[in-house]
Amino acid sequence: MFAASPRTRLYWTLQLIGWPLYGVAGAVLIALFAARVGMKMREIIIVEATIAVTMLVFSHLLRLYIRHHAWVRLSVGQMLPRVLLANAVVSVLSQVAILVLLVYVIRLYTGSQYSWQQFGGYVLNTYFVLLLWSAFYFGLHYLDSYKQAEIDKWKLSAAVREAEMRTLKAQINPHFMFNGLNNIRALVTEDPARARDMITHLSDLLRYSIQLNSAEQVPLSRELEIVTHYLALEAVQLEERLTYTIDAEPAALPVLIPPMTLQLLVENGIKHGIAPRPAGGHIHLTARLGAAPDQLLITVTNTGHYAPTAGYEGVGLRNAQERLHLLFGPKARLTVGNSATVPATVVAELELPVGSVEG
Repeated sequence: MFAASPRTRLYWTLQLIGWPLYGVAGAVLIALFAARVGMKMREIIIVEATIAVTMLVFSHLLRLYIRHHAWVRLSVGQMLPRVLLANAVVSVLSQVAILVLLVYVIRLYTGSQYSWQQFGGYVLNTYFVLLLWSAFYFGLHYLDSYKQAEIDKWKLSAAVREAEMRTLKAQINPHFMFNGLNNIRALVTEDPARARDMITHLSDLLRYSIQLNSAEQVPLSRELEIVTHYLALEAVQLEERLTYTIDAEPAALPVLIPPMTLQLLVENGIKHGIAPRPAGGHIHLTARLGAAPDQLLITVTNTGHYAPTAGYEGVGLRNAQERLHLLFGPKARLTVGNSATVPATVVAELELPVGSVEG
């Protein structure tokens, strides 16, 4: 069964309450001067009921037209003249409909009882009423859109914080620290220069994780630096079982992307694809601008086989997809799957709009 959205329910509630109240208010005003205008109560009720029902129908038709042409997405300067003209047209058409109903359908009056002056007054009155209706309609819509934008902003903030916590947990957990420091300790006597390099990799990685609190997007070049640090640390742990290459176009390096997105894809590739294999494997990362200059394409391929549990792709991947959706909407895409051409290879593809670059 179709379930109406809260916005639709609110609209119909206001329609079904507002127009009958408009009719009642009109009936009360006319009743106060019934003797002067020469109308009986029965006539007043029929006229105002006809007006209320007709205006409910025509205002709804106006709403359908507004929605069909997406006027709510226009700027005020573009939307205002359209609304003024549409209200004028609907005012005339609705009064013609009321006239036809009262004279030819209900037969409450005869055509001779109407004058063009009266008709013009009714049209003008209806026009101002529809202006008020339009103000309420667009005002409520903009208020609802503002609230939704605030919700999306807080959802994005929550997603960013979740990504930060996931990253900190991954990078500063005791197991990771133990392996990293233990490997560095082993290198101190065997290869002091390399041990110093590993300390640099580890400190830069941890510093970058902490600095996430102040950035929603970072240059691709900086993200690749961190990925390189991470791969260098993992290479010490896995030794010859891990090889990697990074190929990034210079034009793509200034493009801003969500932090730790690439690190997540690389981490998943190593953790689920390469580390469990006795022979290890290779991970390859490419970054380039697409056929259109406003599109960034990033691909991470690794040895392994992608076989997620049904309905479960991992919290980190789901969080990354949600974060991309909040930041870029449908313009961003993140997919992970097995290669259709290369056996035992997993391919993660990330597509982002080039909205801004590092200044």
